[in-house]
Amino acid sequence: MDRRRVPELWHRLDVTVRDLPLAALLLTASLLPAFRGNGTEIGGLPTLPLDALGGVALALQCLPLVLRRRWPLACLALVTVGFAVDQLNGYHLLAGTALFLALMSAGSHLERYRRVTLLALSAAYVPLAVMLHRRGPGEPPGEFVTFYLVLALAWGVGAWLRSARTAEAERRSRVAEDARDAERARIARELHDVVTHHVTAMVVQAEAARYLTAAPDRLDQTLTAVSDTGRRAITDLRHLLDLLAPDHGTGHRTEGRTPPVGRLLTLVEQTRRAGQPVEFTEEGTPASSTGSADLVAYRVVQEALTNVLKHDRGSRTTVLVHHDEREITVEVGTDGTGARTGSPGGSGRGLAGLRERVDVLGGDFGATHREGGGFVVRARIPVGGQS
Repeated sequence: MDRRRVPELWHRLDVTVRDLPLAALLLTASLLPAFRGNGTEIGGLPTLPLDALGGVALALQCLPLVLRRRWPLACLALVTVGFAVDQLNGYHLLAGTALFLALMSAGSHLERYRRVTLLALSAAYVPLAVMLHRRGPGEPPGEFVTFYLVLALAWGVGAWLRSARTAEAERRSRVAEDARDAERARIARELHDVVTHHVTAMVVQAEAARYLTAAPDRLDQTLTAVSDTGRRAITDLRHLLDLLAPDHGTGHRTEGRTPPVGRLLTLVEQTRRAGQPVEFTEEGTPASSTGSADLVAYRVVQEALTNVLKHDRGSRTTVLVHHDEREITVEVGTDGTGARTGSPGGSGRGLAGLRERVDVLGGDFGATHREGGGFVVRARIPVGGQS
């Protein structure tokens, strides 16, 4: 069996089974002659040999430890009774150590009646201390107070473990919630990029089709472009919805989820069919491993061309993508000669989302208006990072 699987199999066992070795070890050690009479002792009573009642005290202190995490209150009650029998009869068993273990377990795992349990134990300790003081040689009261403080410390250690475990659970919950929020935000950005670009192109193409009724050939080409854009939108949306599938990342749906930079030419052609003159230049050789940089570069071009169709339709547009081993540089600009009316409005979310994506990868992003008209979008995206 693989050694790494042993801890995993152990943690799959019920907690009572995992606590059984501790109870058995303490029981066995208490029966060994070397430890006979060397256990916990308060009150100064003389040590007596183990008899039938001592066996009961031994069992009450050791065996309930298998319940210390499943039923901590029952475990503490039984161990306390066994400890009282042990001390009042002078057995002084090593099993008396179980009281401290039971107190720590109760402080750590007890969910209800915590204050009531503390008050009940404190109240029960008083008559036990009085009886031990009367039966014994008259130990000073300070001894009983000191032992009570040690018991309180054992409970306090358990309570500290409980608070630490709760804090860790809350931290993990916050981390998981932050991861879910980040994933929702990422999918929202992807949906914004895909839907906005394709729908804007379809709106522009549909508006142009109204003026082509006298030219059937051009009308047919425009309507075909609308259909192609719609199919591409459906394909991209399906890829995004695959991210939400339960088997995402298991190898069942891994192909074609993220558009590579190689699809930039297809993106440019789609924009050209919408009536936008676009000059596309791609330089350099892509790095062997780009991480998320290729997808972010694709989204920068996609969002920039969407804004061109919205706000500067018909203007001369240039797209420059440069690759090297360390980064991808993208520049999309217009000369400001296009129409600025009749296009769907924007919320600015697309550019803000692009800036966030590029910043995550340690790059630079900017979108500015040119003095002579038009605008330019520039992005420098380091390769190899995952956004």
